[in-house]
Amino acid sequence: MTKDQKNEVIELLKGKFSQYNNFYITDTESLSVEQVSALRRTCFDKQVEMKVAKNTLIRKALESLDAEKYASVYPALNNVTALMFSENPKEPALIISSFRKASNGEKPVLKAAFINGDVYTGDNNLKTLTQIKTKNELIGEVIGLLQSPAKRVLAALLHHHEKQAGTATAE
Repeated sequence: MTKDQKNEVIELLKGKFSQYNNFYITDTESLSVEQVSALRRTCFDKQVEMKVAKNTLIRKALESLDAEKYASVYPALNNVTALMFSENPKEPALIISSFRKASNGEKPVLKAAFINGDVYTGDNNLKTLTQIKTKNELIGEVIGLLQSPAKRVLAALLHHHEKQAGTATAE
């Protein structure tokens, strides 16, 4: 790989890291070509971008953006690395989990995940990441909580009004 090609990859990665607040670092080393193709297809269908790059180029791209912000991600940059970029913070975790179930395997392995500034390291965090609530899910819950008391008040007022109307017609 020439120096120009390396710089091109670094610039591409910098663009992806700037574009997405969420990315996963996975190890796809022992997957067959068919499995990698299936994983890429699943990612494409779920609007998750999957990129494979050399660890040193990934590190240089992260360091050029903000070395301190991404410092806890650097230890995960070893062996074969595939990056998964997504707007939805839990979608890559769901893809990895479902892919493992379908293939009855342990791969791909989650090395680290960077979710809105928080870093989750190690494969043991995969289940936690599948349960993260998205922004829209949280907004929906808050709206539901805010609507609940108002609905109770309205129901009580309607019940009270119906009760008074019922006693007036009985008289």
